[in-house]
Amino acid sequence: MPRRLRDIGGIEIAFRDGRRATVSEFLERDYTAGFLVLHRGEIVFETYMNGMEPHFQHVGRSVSKTLTGTMVGILVGKDLIDPGSLVTRYLPELQATAYRGATVQHLLDHTAGATIGKGEDDQYVAGSQYYNYVVALGYHGPVETHPDAPASVWDAILGITKQEAPHGARYAYFDPNHDVLGFIMQRVTGTFLPELFSSELWSPMGAEEDACQIVDPARHAMTSGGFQATLRDWARFALLHLRRGKLNGRQIVPAEWIDHTRAASDGLFQLQGGQLAYHNCFEIFDRKRRDYGHDGYAGQTLYIDPQSDFAAMKLSHRSVPGEVFTHHRPVPKPEFSYDDTRAAMRAIRDQLAK
Repeated sequence: MPRRLRDIGGIEIAFRDGRRATVSEFLERDYTAGFLVLHRGEIVFETYMNGMEPHFQHVGRSVSKTLTGTMVGILVGKDLIDPGSLVTRYLPELQATAYRGATVQHLLDHTAGATIGKGEDDQYVAGSQYYNYVVALGYHGPVETHPDAPASVWDAILGITKQEAPHGARYAYFDPNHDVLGFIMQRVTGTFLPELFSSELWSPMGAEEDACQIVDPARHAMTSGGFQATLRDWARFALLHLRRGKLNGRQIVPAEWIDHTRAASDGLFQLQGGQLAYHNCFEIFDRKRRDYGHDGYAGQTLYIDPQSDFAAMKLSHRSVPGEVFTHHRPVPKPEFSYDDTRAAMRAIRDQLAK
């Protein structure tokens, strides 16, 4: 990727609550592993901290959902998936679950009415159904050490029988929605998911390094949060979106899918005071500007702003003491929020625009 490095460490960030910090201070104090900025197709800043190196694969956690949504878009473009079709058209086994009557678009937008437990926080309550779902994903240690947990993600999904709202009636962030998308993609293509991502997305976009996906005991690849890649390849994925799905002379993702993802029409659910929306596995951060991307557990953030031909990716290792995720080193409570991370990225964007 072309490089035109700039010294952005001194750019000042003004946060919503009046706090201020320079970019260097923010990165140092927010447990940063890697941070890369793209502007007009060039890398203008790239740094590695806390032991990370350019060739290291770093988990994106829920930023992985953006790859899932993009891969669905590719298959929609090949007429293999219809977002308006029922989930049970592709996975008839789910007729006996809470996904009966839901469409693929409901999964993409987190508006399916299925649920387990009282909410996302239940994934930290040992023994809860959500906790056991996360065990099946591989995040709480070997399944064998949790006798009450399902043996695989598929078994966990078959156990989702509670519907708390009509499909399409409300937004509720729910990881199983995007794992069901993974099963649909695997079913319609007959291809092991890592091979599908490799042939249809990773290789065509010209990735510099291999990537990998977390798999469950049945070798199903996690599509709600298990994608791992180098910082530069995360950025290359952002560039693919900035170029409306076209890289290396090839239209990899239908441009219409990317345009539709950003559009976040008024019919979609508005979050956080009407600014944030969710569509096709992406967060639309500002409905007027149409900048978009996703946040992920422990401080991962992908930010894409086509209006400024700008993107940034932050990889981090935030984790507070007492959390059950055994593969994270406990650290003091993070000083910054995801809103602060986006404020930092926008401050850099605005300064580069000058």
